[in-house]
Order: sequence, then structure tokens, then C-alpha cells
Amino acid sequence: MSSYEPVIGLEVHCQLKTNTKIFSTDPYTFGQPANTLAGPVTLGLPGALPVLNEEVLRMAVTAGLALNCSITRITKFDRKHYYYPDLPKGYQISQYDRPYATNGIVQFKKKDAADVTQVRIHRIHMEEDAGKLLHSGSGAESVSFVDLNRAGVPLLEIVTEPDLRSSEDAWWFLQTLRAIIRATHISEANMEEGSLRCDANVSVRKGPDAPFGTRVEIKNLNSFKAVRAAIDYEIERQISVIESGGKIIQSTVLWDADKRETRLMRTKEDAEDYRYFPDPDLPVFEIKPDFVEKIRNNMPELPDQKRERYMTKMGLPEYDADVLARDRETAAYFEKVAELSGDAKKSSNWVKDEVLGIINKKDIALDQFPCTVERLAAIIKLLNAGKITQRIAKQVFEHVYEEDLDPEAVIEKYDYKPVDTGALPQIIDEVIKAHPEQVQDILGGKDRVKGFLVGQIMKATRGQAVPDEVNRLLDEKLAAMKG
Repeated sequence: MSSYEPVIGLEVHCQLKTNTKIFSTDPYTFGQPANTLAGPVTLGLPGALPVLNEEVLRMAVTAGLALNCSITRITKFDRKHYYYPDLPKGYQISQYDRPYATNGIVQFKKKDAADVTQVRIHRIHMEEDAGKLLHSGSGAESVSFVDLNRAGVPLLEIVTEPDLRSSEDAWWFLQTLRAIIRATHISEANMEEGSLRCDANVSVRKGPDAPFGTRVEIKNLNSFKAVRAAIDYEIERQISVIESGGKIIQSTVLWDADKRETRLMRTKEDAEDYRYFPDPDLPVFEIKPDFVEKIRNNMPELPDQKRERYMTKMGLPEYDADVLARDRETAAYFEKVAELSGDAKKSSNWVKDEVLGIINKKDIALDQFPCTVERLAAIIKLLNAGKITQRIAKQVFEHVYEEDLDPEAVIEKYDYKPVDTGALPQIIDEVIKAHPEQVQDILGGKDRVKGFLVGQIMKATRGQAVPDEVNRLLDEKLAAMKG
């Protein structure tokens, strides 16, 4: 085991789900033709003045409260200067020394872990996004195009303290953060569409009491898988450099997902390089306490609160509650199934094991899944009423989502009906007669052999016998044989 301890902090950019951009009335929708959503303010044309979108401020404060931050009363915007083709003004409007939210906390509990992991949020600030470069060709034939549709889209930058100690910690933090953000309805937090992006600051040190090492910032992390792979690679790279007698240089690197390695963008970069100063077009402003309290009083139920309710009110185990509360759509689906079926525990088992198993494997959106809440609730009610067995229920479920049929139609089509109780005694007699050795073992006290006979009976009934009834009748037969 390596004697080095990784030290990781994340900078997460979250795109807010507003109808218009942060400082202008330009609309924004993902996937529109290039440069069709960039007006005078977005382009930074002379005389075009920015005005803060109040909905951005409301969403920003919502995120701050959801992440247990202190909301700053007096805040401001600053200009962050750098040149890049997708930044038409030559500066980005951001927040520097007076961010609107500070000192937050995010907690998560990893699967099978005994303790909760706590990650401090250093700050959250509002800023505008830059545009996007589109590259085509290679070598001498390579060209780049600028799409300014995304320029001016509202972002929150969520900066953690260096509290993470592994790529697994980073993965869990991002999953937890995404669940919280989505629960507030301020963002879809979709990494594939770029509405959630992450940079990772990684360093290593000789043990938990040693000073922090020199950090390297990894950019271009656009999936949860990339976050884990890039951090793991960078940890191993830094250890290798140090062990071979080299020194880590403060730098910014890009993650190359195809080559599964990082490559250097630039060395040492500090805030001074950006020549921050207050934006003269956007004066210092106050976030009034009553504005914050109104948002606090209307906060939606967050994943932690939902998980607690599932455990205390519905009687679910902690793991089940965590899986179901983590995603907004999954939670809504489960709650509706539980309401319609009247059985929260069975609903939990079916949703987390069967439904999530299928949609994750087949990459289906839950709202497009053919087994609707009404259909799954119907299967659970049929199961509880003894009209189908557990095995038949799973077969019915498969036909429902594969053929887009109602459960009753599947049962009728495939004749999935429990075996008539009156036919079971004869079937049990035949199984007992066919396996005399196993019967003698049971009569001699080897009770575990009974499971074999039950399996043979279920096989003879094509799994359509009710297990409780099989066990009851078999016990009666065996008791009579014991005399």
C-alpha cells in the first residue's frame, strides 16, 4: 500500500436552468444552431450594459442554502481578464473577493462505510460561462470554430476545501452534490450536456500529518467516470515523479479520455494573473435577509430529508432509502408506486432492484420506461393478493417492459396463473415418491434437504405454485409420514 496520501479539492461549475442568460435577455437552449443566441451584451458590443437576472440570484441563494452555506449580505461582481477566442469581451464577469455564499457542508455515506464523510464548501460564486470552440480536422488541415451560444449562460462555481482523499470520495461527493442540485430544480446537472462540469485539484503528501504537496489542476472532466480515472492517473503520476527524485510543478492539465492520460496546458497560475477588479457596470449590491428567508421557507425536500422520511415513515432500511432518495425521478416513481400498491417495502425492492437494474443496463430514461408506476403497482397488488407468485411476477414484469403490455394482458396471454391448490397434493405425492432418499434424510432430521423437495415441486408447477402453500402442504405430508 502506498505511503502517500492524496489531497483533492474540486471546483464544480453548475449551469442554472434559467430562460435567459445571467446579464442579458438572450435565451439559451442546449443544441441550438451555432451563434444564434448571442446578442449585444453577450458579444460585449460598445454601449451594451449587463443587468443581473434576478432569477439567477434566487437560484444561487437556493443552492447556497441547500449546501448549508452562509449567505453574504453584501456582494459584488468582478472582471476576470484573460484572452481566449470564445470570450469576446476579453474578460469574464465573475466574483472574486466577495462571493455570495461561503462555509458550507456536504455529507455523504459511502456504501458499506461505517462513518459519514464530510466535505467543506469553501465558497460558491456566480459567473457567466464562456463560449465553446469546435475543432475539425487534424494537422495542417485542422480548423477551429467559435460558438458563442453558451457565452453569458449563468453558472455557479462551487469550490470545496481539500477534504477529499481518493477518487472514490470525489465520485461520491459529485453524486451527492448532483442529487442536491437536482432536488432544488435549479439545474439538470447533466455532465453529458455540460450543465455540470468539474475541475480537480490534486496533490499528494507523505502521510496525513505532512504539509500539502504542490497541486495540479485537471480540467476537461465531463463525466463521473472521467473524474475517477483522471484523479487516479494524476495521483500515480505524481507519486512516480516524486519517487524518481523529481518535483511536482504547479500546473493546469487536460484529461485526454482516449489516451487515458493528462497533458500539460500551462504552468503556475494564480489569481493575480487574471487582473481582477470590480466590474464598473455592476455595482455592489445587498442580498436582503427577507429575500433569503423567503427562499429558505420555500425550499423543496432535499435528499437527506427524503431519506430520513423513507426510513422513519415508510420503514425502509438505510441503504434502500439512500438509493431511492438520491435521484429526483427515482424518488417520485417509487413514491407513486408505494402509494398505488399500498406496500412501501415491496415497492422499494422492485424499484431499486428490478426497475433501476433495467433502466441502467439499457440506458432508458425513467419517464420513458414502459413499466409505468400504475403497471408496477398492479404487479405488486397481484403478488400480495396471491394471484401470482414471485417468480411469475418477475416474468410478468419482463413482458410488461419488453412488450409494453398491462400486467393483466400478460397474465392472460401467457396463462400465468397460480396452480389450483386442489392439484398440489397429487404433485407433492409424486415428488415424494420420486425422491425416497431425500425424504428419508428429512425424516431422519436433515431439515435442510426439504428445500430440494420444494424446488422439485415448484419445478413441476412451472413456478406457478404459491410457495407458502407448497411448504404448508409438504410439512403436513412429512408430518404424517413421521407418524
